[in-house]
Amino acid sequence: MWLTLRTVCLRSQTICRGRFAAALLKCTRHSHANVSHFSHSAGRSARSCKALVYRNYGDPARVIKLEDLVLPSIGAKDVLVKVLAAPINPSDINMIQGTYAILPDLPAVGGNEGVAQVIEVGSQVKSLKTGDWVIPRDAGLGTWRTEAVLAEDDVISLPNDVPLLSAATLGVNPCTAYRMLCDFEDLKPGDSVIQNAANSGVGQAVIQIAAARGINTINVIRDRPEFTQLSDRLKSIGASHVIKEEALRRPEIKELFKTLSRPKLALNGVGGKSATELLRHLQIGGSMVTYGGMSKQPVTVPVSALIFKDVKVRGFWVTQWKRDHSRDGRAFRAMLDELCTLIQQGRLTAPACTEVGLQDCLKALDTSMQPFTSTKQVIIM
Repeated sequence: MWLTLRTVCLRSQTICRGRFAAALLKCTRHSHANVSHFSHSAGRSARSCKALVYRNYGDPARVIKLEDLVLPSIGAKDVLVKVLAAPINPSDINMIQGTYAILPDLPAVGGNEGVAQVIEVGSQVKSLKTGDWVIPRDAGLGTWRTEAVLAEDDVISLPNDVPLLSAATLGVNPCTAYRMLCDFEDLKPGDSVIQNAANSGVGQAVIQIAAARGINTINVIRDRPEFTQLSDRLKSIGASHVIKEEALRRPEIKELFKTLSRPKLALNGVGGKSATELLRHLQIGGSMVTYGGMSKQPVTVPVSALIFKDVKVRGFWVTQWKRDHSRDGRAFRAMLDELCTLIQQGRLTAPACTEVGLQDCLKALDTSMQPFTSTKQVIIM
């Protein structure tokens, strides 16, 4: 939410949403400096920022460049913010590659998530003040930059006493986990949830939010050399059980359900065979919610699961949820307040993170795209 223009185009629709900018106008350069100009009043402001810009879709290592951008002047309902930290998420990579559901006009600044501090407010800004911490309300405006001028309505405040990494990674993964746990099944203490990709940012948030509510989690991860260490780490944050993917197809899974209720809810971030196996273990009438597809394989639903178990197969995209609730922000505010309370209580922590500087972004992007990545790359400004 950090680009100064607000026109993200939905790839699947021919509609540009004017409020949500992700575009730079045609840029000009000073003959003596590597400075690109945004639109608005770019020529009237001498203040600039550093940003990770891409002018073509493609391999992030090839298209991302560190540039100086001139900031627009601050309007009456705008705020000037200093970006503190911004993670690299799979959706960020997909956007740069040109394969995500929403794509910015080009050139664009990378990054959809992060935390910033307000350093100046416009004369008509009412909900924010200097010193406030804020995060984006929506995706697509570019957080990988040191400063930005934003509309007041493009951001929402957080308590500034939450840890930096928790704040920087709050708006996507924990919100996705929270909504999936709340919106699809009426889960009560003692109920069970099964999920694949349990070591992902979403998976770790699911474990912690569920544990805070007394809900059991069966957490499926791919086999790897450090499986035991990873399993121990997930259990340390509240995982009830951690199993290898292949265990879903073995008799021992039946032993597990002798002491644990079959799950009402399955959360699928992988797709393919992994998703099919989650479906097999749902209780009658349960739901599987797909929020990602890391295997790039389709979800196959056995006919028997539909006929004899009446399972529900759903999808979830947190960006759409935010847009559906953009007119009345009370639901988003309430969710953030509850998540921040869990953070302040020490019951919800950030995923394992590696902090990197803007100058190290290409290496961090490459690391983010590797299989079995165990930490989230976070750019510290």
